Amino acid sequence: MRFSLYVLLGCFFLFACNPSNKKEEKEFIKFCVTATAYNSLEYQTSPNPHITAFGDSLIPGKKYIAVSRDLLKFGLNHNTPVQIEGLEGIYLVKDKMHYRKRNQIDIYMGTDVKAALKWGRRKVNISYPWVKDSVAILN
Repeated sequence: MRFSLYVLLGCFFLFACNPSNKKEEKEFIKFCVTATAYNSLEYQTSPNPHITAFGDSLIPGKKYIAVSRDLLKFGLNHNTPVQIEGLEGIYLVKDKMHYRKRNQIDIYMGTDVKAALKWGRRKVNISYPWVKDSVAILN
């Protein structure tokens, strides 16, 4: 009896947890935003510059971005992975920008002010995974 229960549970976990059974098609949203850069320095952010608006601790050298709050409704939420055209790797949404900013991301550059100034302000295409029914429709 006990053996049958273990076999039954084993089969359940084998088939229920097997990723090959779940065929998710990933859809990506891609659009153009204005990209600036920022540093975790008190005069640029707040008296505690390593803590984000989401409550995360920023670690210099990691790939993070802040997003304008209007982009939250399009699925750019906390910890969303984002690809930025022209930059290598995946950036995570870890911070929110001031309410007055629109259609903008801010790329985290640790404490390297020269790199942030060199980046400047430019238009870039970004792409990120879209979860169906969780974001507003883009026109």
